[in-house]
Amino acid sequence: MILCCGEALIDMIAAPTVSGGDGFVPHSGGAIFNTAIALGRLGAPVGLLAGLSSDMFGQQLEDALQTSHVDTSHVIRSDRPTTLAFVQLKDGHATYSFIDENSAGRMLMPEDMPGQLPAVTALYFGGISLACEPCADAYAALLDRHGADRAVMIDPNIRPDFIKDQTRYRTRLNRMIAQADIVKVSDEDLDWIVPGPETIAEKVPLLLQSGPAVVIVTRGGDGASGYLRDGSETSVPVQRVEVVDTVGAGDTFNAGVLAELERAGHLTKSGLRDLSTESLRAALTNGARVAAITVSRAGANPPWAHEL
Repeated sequence: MILCCGEALIDMIAAPTVSGGDGFVPHSGGAIFNTAIALGRLGAPVGLLAGLSSDMFGQQLEDALQTSHVDTSHVIRSDRPTTLAFVQLKDGHATYSFIDENSAGRMLMPEDMPGQLPAVTALYFGGISLACEPCADAYAALLDRHGADRAVMIDPNIRPDFIKDQTRYRTRLNRMIAQADIVKVSDEDLDWIVPGPETIAEKVPLLLQSGPAVVIVTRGGDGASGYLRDGSETSVPVQRVEVVDTVGAGDTFNAGVLAELERAGHLTKSGLRDLSTESLRAALTNGARVAAITVSRAGANPPWAHEL
């Protein structure tokens, strides 16, 4: 089972009301939640490790997980509130304002993390869960405890506004990247992690040298590229569709990549170390297909396997 470790929250998305003004409609979301939902819909064995509230929004999130066949046995429940992200869409692109103090997800501690993960073969981390403390330290502790013998993918999805202490964040993130087998970054993420005027092609080897077997760089409408430690690389274009909005695009791209690697039997530490460019390209292509369907409809609404 692929265990997605990180935030599940409610996206409050603006919508017109009958009186003419805008209201906000609650949609289940969060980067890690979206990836778990997409994996479940694609038929991959998947579970979620997150802090969920016992409030009405927490129940909404749990119902959505079960509907999409995501295992919830590792969910950590509490009576703290659910994180709310108020979303405004402009030309299909989202900006967010978060209400996250004392939330069920954010307040996870290292001691809350499970001591054993017997059915888990791969771990996926990312999103704001790696920036917001104390949960960021909890997920880092989980990786320390369980990452050595499981395939690990990280998508930091860096949002500088969430980083209160840049030194602490960089130290924690760099340690997690060194333990990962796959690191997926946007071109903007890469420039933040490896500052300087160098090109993507010059920065990626520095990231690979720190530990990962695979680095994936997405470049929005210019597609995605994958790089292996032996210096080989491959690229895929985006699939051209009419874009409704980009909410959840990167999260579902990641699910497509993980689902294909799992299907092909490559989602292990040894499998990723020996990954061929052809297998990497197949995974990137599947990620692009899944993301293309997601952006063609409103919100983070990943496709089911039959829709591919």
